[in-house]
This record gives sequence, C-alpha cells and structure tokens, in this order.
Amino acid sequence: MNIAIVGATGNVGRKILEVLEKKNFRVDNLYLLASTKSLGSSLNFKGKDVKIELLEDFDFSKVDLTFFSAGGKISEKFAPKAAKNSIVVDNSSFFRMDPEVPLIVPQVNPNDMKNTPKNIIANPNCSTAQLVIVLKPLHDLFKIKRVVVSTYQSTSGAGKAPMDEMVEQTMSIINSKKVSSENFTKQIAFNAIPHIDDFAEDGYTKEELKMTRETKKILDDKIELTATCVRIPVKVSHAESVNIEFEKPFTVKKISETLNNSPGCKVFDKRENAGYITPVDAVGKNETFVSRIREDNSKNNSLNLWIVSDNLLRGAALNAVEIAETYFRMGK
Repeated sequence: MNIAIVGATGNVGRKILEVLEKKNFRVDNLYLLASTKSLGSSLNFKGKDVKIELLEDFDFSKVDLTFFSAGGKISEKFAPKAAKNSIVVDNSSFFRMDPEVPLIVPQVNPNDMKNTPKNIIANPNCSTAQLVIVLKPLHDLFKIKRVVVSTYQSTSGAGKAPMDEMVEQTMSIINSKKVSSENFTKQIAFNAIPHIDDFAEDGYTKEELKMTRETKKILDDKIELTATCVRIPVKVSHAESVNIEFEKPFTVKKISETLNNSPGCKVFDKRENAGYITPVDAVGKNETFVSRIREDNSKNNSLNLWIVSDNLLRGAALNAVEIAETYFRMGK
C-alpha cells in the first residue's frame, strides 16, 4: 500500500508515523508532504530516513491512502484532489459536518464508513473522540438523555508552538522574568484558560460547539450535550469531567464492568489516594481511561465520570490509523 501523510512534520503527523510503525501497518511506499518550510528535511520510518516533499507538487495518483493533518484550509484545498485517487482520512475540522463525509471513531460507528461518496473520512475533534468511546456502550445499555462535559485540554491540542510557549512561560516565571503570550489569549503557565477556538454569537466557543455537533453525528442526534472547554498547562493528554443523565436506572458496578469490557476503554477507579488516572499517566497509551465513577446524588439516573486520554494518539493519530485499518478490513 502506498501512503501519503500531509502535515507530516506536525505533532499529529509524526504520531501517525509512530502508530503506523508500531502497528506494522503495510507500507510499500511512503510519501511525507509538507510546506516549503520543511522542504529538505526528513523523518525516520522503520530505520530509514524519508525526505519531506512539497505538497503543492505532489501527484496523488501514486497513493492508495492519504492522511491529512495540516489544518482545515489545507484539507479544503487538497483533500478533494487526493480523494480522486486515494481514500482520505482527514484530521481537520473542515469535512466533519459534511453529510456526505462519515465522521468516524471505529469503536463506535464503523458501519458509517460503508457510504463514502467523496472518498473522504473525517476524524473527530480529539475531545469528542475520547468522549464517545465512553458514551457508546453506556448509551446502548441505559439510553443517554443529556451530557454535561467540562474539558481540561493540553497545549499539544493547539500545536507545537503553543506547547513551546507554555514551557517558555514556565521558565520565565520561575526565573522572575516577564511573561508574554503569543499563542494564547492569556498566560497559560500556572493558569487555566476557559477559551478554545473562536467565540460564536451565542457565547459558546467553536470547540464547545464541535463537541456537541460531532457527538450527535457520531452517536445519536437525540442526545443533548453542553460543553465548557478549558486549556490547561499540560503538555499532552486531555481530561474531561462528564455528567451523564440516562433514561434507565443503572448501578455503578454495571457501569464499571461495561466500560472495562468495551473496546478502547480501561477503568482505573480505586477510590483512594492516587486511585485515578491523570493526564501524565495517559501519555503514550492507547486507551481512554475512566476514573471517579459515581452516582450524581442530585439527580435520578445520573452519573459522574472522569475521562483521560492521550489526545495526540486516541484523539488523532491512533484514531486516524484505526479508521484506515477498519476501512480496508471492511473490503472497501
């Protein structure tokens, strides 16, 4: 199989390379595509250096599968060109709500890939991906009515420059130097910013609206969801505090057993000091971890959860590669 990765030098592009290698994904010829800024450099894959090629000059007829991880504008311009010759797995937000483009988390809605008229499959927002993996098995059993989620999202979700800025600000504060913010609306070091992406007219941010719309498209349009998305000074992994209201009664034991036996989930909930997963614990791991499982004692048939997952893996690179694996396994 011939594979191209657009945005290969970015955080997610590099992670896709790692996942392909760890999974021993069949790769006959690999093409790493980026802008002129990265031209001339190379990345290692299976012990060999692969040179970066210019995206604008690339002939997509040479590949069977193309991963896009370079932002919405690049996907808008180049994904349809790539899709004329290859299946496209797009990590940007551009095609997610297109009714002709399936929005996929393989553990949740793989059958939606049976219809791909544009030859493009969208990868959801990283916060949505880890959320629906947990919601799906619970929805099947107890029918979810409403979800209230607050996210605690790492700086890697914004890209490499924001990650570097967090480190630089931290060092500046430690050394009693002046702090400047270029990639965030406020100081990110030793702080929490309740603002990810642009504001919409109703006061929600686009990140919050993405979670609502994407969850409905992937799982069930009847589920009501409201979100508050917060950026925190963590390098990798997103955490989410989730409140779920069900139509049917449940037990915490059944919730825990169900999640622990569901694809992509792992329960770690000891109800003692350190008996839960934090963002640092999830780095480099494939699972979506669930902790702090408890009944909401203020409302019937309601539950509180704490969810943590490596956003670069589960929310992006790993999900993208699993989409491709599932697509070809289905004989598409």
